[in-house]
Amino acid sequence: MRLKNITLLFFIVFLISCAEPKSEGSSMEVESIFPQGQKGSADLFTGAAYNYGLVPIDTIYSTLIGNVYFEPGARSNWHSHPAGQILIITGGVGYHQIEGQPKEVMRKGDVIKCPPNVRHWHGASADTALQQIYVLPNTEKGIVEWMEPVSDNVYMSGE
Repeated sequence: MRLKNITLLFFIVFLISCAEPKSEGSSMEVESIFPQGQKGSADLFTGAAYNYGLVPIDTIYSTLIGNVYFEPGARSNWHSHPAGQILIITGGVGYHQIEGQPKEVMRKGDVIKCPPNVRHWHGASADTALQQIYVLPNTEKGIVEWMEPVSDNVYMSGE
């Protein structure tokens, strides 16, 4: 009888946990659209970020397109792109900051334009993952110039 009660209790807890509504932005993980890809180098990212290439560089389109999945708290180093960058946020919540400007919140559906040769960083919020598609146009001008990590102080305050 006791085993039957324990089994029933576990079943009820399971049903309750499945029935709880989950609002966007409250979950630590984000449903992925693309495969996870390769983990980014610790020299270029704080925390775990994964890149999956979608459109490789070629001479016809001269555009590089890929997907990055940032685990909660993960972020890029400061960097710039010779021809700029476009970010399309496909899931989660994150931050983007152009040097000298306030940190901006990014959410699913946002499109962010990073101007050419301007220092910036982007990544997930502290408690929610972020998924983004990046578009790098005019790759003949170059791809990216990586710089120093974003400090915890800058990440938390956005200054």
